[in-house]
Amino acid sequence: MARMTSAGYREGALDRLAMGLSGLCLVHCLASAVLVAMLASVGGVLLDPHIHEFGLVLAIGLGVVALGRGIVEHGFMMPSAVGGLGLGVMAGALSMPHGGAETLYTVLGVGILALGHDLNRRATI
Repeated sequence: MARMTSAGYREGALDRLAMGLSGLCLVHCLASAVLVAMLASVGGVLLDPHIHEFGLVLAIGLGVVALGRGIVEHGFMMPSAVGGLGLGVMAGALSMPHGGAETLYTVLGVGILALGHDLNRRATI
């Protein structure tokens, strides 16, 4: 097992940040579904397509930087491939009507993306 240096800690920071963003996305999606069921007027604000589009752009940006850096650092493509699959599922979910399957696919994509970042973080240390 490799010892984590201060440089390794800093290098894994982007992946930890990206996994945190994935967790926030998961909470947002589940909270939106619950709020829509309980309070349709408040849920409409949370389901604004601009929030989802901004979140996807942010996830893609962090993914490119963190997962791309991982390829350069450790040379393994699998974390980036897994992360890219998750981003693709998330992007595909944006094309679906809100509710039901859209939420399911978004949560699935977020989980796959977080797995890719975790694999990347583990390969770096």
